Amino acid sequence: MKKKGLLVVFFFGGIMLTSGFGLSSMIAPADDNSDVILTGTPSDNFPEDQRTTFCSSGGDPKSTKYVQEYLIPTECSNPLAIVSDYDGNVWFAQTNTGNLAKFDPTTKTFTEYDNPTWPDGARSMMWGMDYAPDGSIWFTDETYDSVWKFSTLTEEYDRLSYPSDDNSLPQKLVVDGSQIIINDFTGNKLTILNINFSDEEVNYLSIPSALDDSVTADFALDENNNIWYTNWLYQQGGFLVKFDQNGYLDAVSNSGEQFLPLVDFINAYALPVQLLTPNGITFSDDGLLWIVDTTSSSFFSFDPLSEKFIQYVTADPTFETYGNQTGVIQSPISRPYWIENNDQGQLVFNEQTANNISVMDPQKQSLVEYHVPSKNPNWGDCDNGVEVLDNCGIAQIFDFAISGDKIWFTEWVENKIGVVDTSVPLPLDIQFEYDTLNLLPGDSANFNFIISPQFNNGNLKLSSIASTTHTFLTVDFVDDSVETFELDSDVPVYVDIFASDDALPGTYKVLLGVESDDVAISKFLTVIIE
Repeated sequence: MKKKGLLVVFFFGGIMLTSGFGLSSMIAPADDNSDVILTGTPSDNFPEDQRTTFCSSGGDPKSTKYVQEYLIPTECSNPLAIVSDYDGNVWFAQTNTGNLAKFDPTTKTFTEYDNPTWPDGARSMMWGMDYAPDGSIWFTDETYDSVWKFSTLTEEYDRLSYPSDDNSLPQKLVVDGSQIIINDFTGNKLTILNINFSDEEVNYLSIPSALDDSVTADFALDENNNIWYTNWLYQQGGFLVKFDQNGYLDAVSNSGEQFLPLVDFINAYALPVQLLTPNGITFSDDGLLWIVDTTSSSFFSFDPLSEKFIQYVTADPTFETYGNQTGVIQSPISRPYWIENNDQGQLVFNEQTANNISVMDPQKQSLVEYHVPSKNPNWGDCDNGVEVLDNCGIAQIFDFAISGDKIWFTEWVENKIGVVDTSVPLPLDIQFEYDTLNLLPGDSANFNFIISPQFNNGNLKLSSIASTTHTFLTVDFVDDSVETFELDSDVPVYVDIFASDDALPGTYKVLLGVESDDVAISKFLTVIIE
């Protein structure tokens, strides 16, 4: 469904960059508890019984064939937003210190930059970060409704008061030419800052949400400079919104008015009922828009021409990520969080509760999910009161940055950053019998695919993957022996795919593949129910 003429208007204003401000007055003093053991590190911001939960479970940096981790020198920094600069250096925000840090991949060294105006003991989630052409790094600050600028040349911080009310949460941030675009997650608006890099004055306009009491999530620009974003209510659905900013700005310029109604510049498309929590959003090279759903294991494509959504699914999280020691987790989900495109035409997204960094190729319809080795057991069902399951939990991988064939990411509760090297050859290839299967409701079909080793893996141990997006589509393995097996030569896998009598007509995706301890490799079969 497309709706035009939404009743929203622009708000214009001006704000100034400043280097100092009274943050300290906004922080309540810490309780005086002489029984608390102080360490003189940022871990003192948490009670002792929470330090392993937020500061690290104590594990050293780990590695696999594809992933390498690095321990941040400052204890309990809580790294979140991350970006790479033009020289390949990696910058990230420390939510428990208010500082930025740089990692040099060549020397493998960290440099941390103290923020002199940040109050002692203050914490803030910093979700958005981008690198500007003038060598500055911009990032959002949730606690103080701020946008920060850090000059990599002068190593100085400046703060911009984000235009907000009591409910604002400036979240993701993108530098686009002389503009900085920010979604106000709980403030119900998208904000565009007009930055003159040689001037301290910043003008802005805000686009209020078309849906009352909703949130405004991540955004993406298409090749025509339209801004796409989502407005939604928690687990109640919402809209995908397109704002024609070029058309609007041209109309304002030609009319001489300060602002115009949005009737001709906003389109909204109802989200599928299965898409409840859309966060990350991006475009692929073929012009499709992709949205990830953080309350499931799904992500969706949207074709702006046909206005059709198609649902995709990840592999199930590995048992080690959730543990299920108490037996309460019946249906573990991967929770895809943010999504971006790389220069190879692929999509990259983080799976929060599967502890994965994943790469999807829309042309090949393939999915590679890299397992991050560090895990914090305090964020999984890893303790049944008698024992704690080994290597269980998640590291809260909340953000990532793409730099060539490297994907850098932060581990918020393990005080580490890590990198996935996508240039490392994968150990196997998957060949489908065919790419599309047509079924009628109530029908079934046999399907096979072949797992082929790409080099000597030493009898690689694998488990089969079969995931569907809807309960009316099911997959059964014909031979149980291929659900877990060792790969030393080509292995054919036979499955039966069923469409129940109540299956709805449409195009669906079934994920089939295998996974090892380090990586899951799968492909999507397109199933058309007629």
